[in-house]
Amino acid sequence: MATKKAMEVVKGVDLARYMGRWYEIASFPSRFQPKNGTNTRATYTLKDDGTVNVLNETWTDGKRGYIEGTAYKADPKSDEAKLKVRFWVPPFLPIIPVTGDYWVLYLDEDYQYALIGQPSRSYLWILCRQNHLDDEIYNQLVEKAKEEGYDVTKLKKTTHTNPPPETEDAPADTKGLWYIKSLFGK
Repeated sequence: MATKKAMEVVKGVDLARYMGRWYEIASFPSRFQPKNGTNTRATYTLKDDGTVNVLNETWTDGKRGYIEGTAYKADPKSDEAKLKVRFWVPPFLPIIPVTGDYWVLYLDEDYQYALIGQPSRSYLWILCRQNHLDDEIYNQLVEKAKEEGYDVTKLKKTTHTNPPPETEDAPADTKGLWYIKSLFGK
């Protein structure tokens, strides 16, 4: 098999501007993720120490599943948008961190939509500030992923409802572990 060229990663991302809520428009499904998960989204909050609080949420049969973690730059001296995301995994004792890569492959100049991948190319996400994305832009992001060596036939669009569910109103889904596993295939 021909070696794939090095993945191109966005440089100079302003983390503060990147914060806030992003909706998952499409992703590579994982056997760990509920097949009927909807309204999947991530909310990022910058902390005083420069790391990022990550809250990932999905809804299954009206119940909210979520996992929280921390993201930080893989190399603080690099201007490439290569982050590490770490989740602490209950209910295993001792609580063990699960760490994965989060590489920003594309981000528009207004920070409205993004393409996220990682070095093994096993996982891919298309994210948007809205819970829907213009087809033309979606197709451009898919094309970009293809150029970076991803098998885009695996992309599956995420179902969203309007208006999006409120975090506070949802009964908790006690299973809660799907997200880490789905993110990093651990």
